[in-house]
Formats: sequence, structure tokens, C-alpha cells
Amino acid sequence: MAKRVSLREFQEGLANRLKAAAGEPTSSARLSFEAGGSLWLLRLEGSGELLPVPHVDRVPLTREWFLGVANVRGVLFGVTDFSAFLGGAATVRGSDNRLLLIGQPLGINAALLVTRLTGLRNLTEFGRATDDDGPGAQWTDSIWRDRDGRLWRELDAGRLLSHRDFLDVAAP
Repeated sequence: MAKRVSLREFQEGLANRLKAAAGEPTSSARLSFEAGGSLWLLRLEGSGELLPVPHVDRVPLTREWFLGVANVRGVLFGVTDFSAFLGGAATVRGSDNRLLLIGQPLGINAALLVTRLTGLRNLTEFGRATDDDGPGAQWTDSIWRDRDGRLWRELDAGRLLSHRDFLDVAAP
């Protein structure tokens, strides 16, 4: 039987894991993806697994951007349409869509539905850019500009996963 943990213990454990993750050295490699017409980067340490979109079971009385739960090898993950969560249009379903498991390094079973994976990138390919207050600014760690002039946001997975707006999936 699983050990029961109080909400306070869970929150303290999550805060400790986030602090520990923030203190670890980082590499310049980033996972890159597109969501809602925006280009995103994610530290490899902050990403879990990336997989084709499995069957997602809807959960009643939840926000439109919360798609439901998916069974990944016997473990349930809450699935969020990242584009819709950011206030954009719902992700158009297609063969390029991927499910990005972002909560695993922090012990949270959360997944983002993204439009498509765009590969691995090295930060040496980018220059720093100033914040443009675009979609997802509050979840952004840094803004980068590639050689073609396109803006890339670096997702702060820890900030996203610990924010009340992301965790509160119940319909208002």
C-alpha cells in the first residue's frame, strides 16, 4: 500500500526538489518544440520522456485546456494542451503531435501536448533576446533569438509545475 503524505509534506518535498534542481549545473543542450505557433526550448534536465500521443481519457468538470489522463506504461499522467493553456487555440491533432512528460524529474505526473518536436538545439546557435511579453511569458526562463531571427522561449518547467494556474484543473 502506498504511503500517505499530507499536502504540507508534499509541498515541502516539491519545494526542496525544485531548489535542488535549480542548483545543478546545466548544459547548453535544449529540447526544442512548437506549441501554439510559438517556439520553445526546454533544458534536458527538466524534460522527461517524449512520445507519440497515446489515448487520453477526458476528465469531467475540468478546464478546456486539461485534456484528461493518459496511461503511460501503467502510470497515469495529467495531459495539458500547452497551446490552449497559454490562451491560444487548441492544438490541432496530427501525426506530428507529441506528449512531453515534464513532471517526472520532480515527481509529478504531468504531460504537455505540443504541436511538434523540432529537435535538439545548442544554445550556441542563439543570441539573447529581450522579453517580448508574448504568450507564456510567466513560464519563461530566458528568451533567445536564432540566426533566422525567430524568438524561442525557454520553458521553466519547475515554475510551471508549481504554479496554481497550472495545478488547478477544475472547471470554474
